[in-house]
Amino acid sequence: MLAVANFHYIRPDFKAAYPSIFGVTPAQFEAQLDKLAQHGDFISQQELIEFTEKPLDKNYILITFDDGLKEQFEYAKPILEKKGIPYIFFINTSVYTDEEISLVHKIHLLRSRIPPHELNEIIANKFSLYLDEAEKMKAHQHYNYDTKATACLKYMLNFKFGYAQQQGIINPLFDYYFDEKSVLGELYLNLEQLTILANEGVLGSHGHYHNPLAMQDKEDLKTELKVSQNFFMDNFGSKATSISYPYGSHAASVGMQKEIKEAGFKMGFTMERAVNSEIYEQRLLLSRFDCNDLPGGKSNLFEHKNIFKNPPLRNWV
Repeated sequence: MLAVANFHYIRPDFKAAYPSIFGVTPAQFEAQLDKLAQHGDFISQQELIEFTEKPLDKNYILITFDDGLKEQFEYAKPILEKKGIPYIFFINTSVYTDEEISLVHKIHLLRSRIPPHELNEIIANKFSLYLDEAEKMKAHQHYNYDTKATACLKYMLNFKFGYAQQQGIINPLFDYYFDEKSVLGELYLNLEQLTILANEGVLGSHGHYHNPLAMQDKEDLKTELKVSQNFFMDNFGSKATSISYPYGSHAASVGMQKEIKEAGFKMGFTMERAVNSEIYEQRLLLSRFDCNDLPGGKSNLFEHKNIFKNPPLRNWV
């Protein structure tokens, strides 16, 4: 079986006027790796590819990172290398081709400065759009580590508005509070770091823009996948092997695997909180756990049992 752990932010502290992200410190990260090592063997992207054509021979754990953040390279990579643990970093290629901060990170940064109820009011006043009770429930289930107000805000922005509408709301606010060029250089991996990761075989795509891919028009989807793969070809000489679907929900991940395969990807990762019993049958819909869900995380779903003992199994098709 295969359990995949996904991380985002990793930094010494997460102090902010309004906490907007749930990351781990380097010490917490290292301690969690030690706990995970008690459950299975760590596996690399290259080794995992071998099992896309045959059954897994034991219990494996894969470490992944979304969004291509510089802090992942600076804080997580040295710990992983010290312990000899493989990993995959997934990047949004528009950060480099457009030299712009991904909209999702602009939202994170704004939420650290503006309380969520104020952002909700701004959106409601501008668009007269509100979530019904069923949508509020979905929001809380998907963003289960956030407060209700924050979960509703994130759901509204990510699933109720198109990309252009989100930009119309967020960009003016972001430009008021932040200098984009300064933040760009501080937040993301630079091209030199990307090249190191690509040469080590640990770099994957997180799409071009940080959009829910399966919710796009098919032609827009094909274009986005092509542009992302072109970035890999132009800068590293080969296409990305793996893709991590932005947001990772069922609606954002399922129903486009034909296009994902045609774009040259061999593995695709969702955020279905489950263990993969095999990967050769649904290698483009591999499930992952948020790091908080696993042993050593803030909301360990497994309590004191082994993560491979009667776990929830990947079920999305």
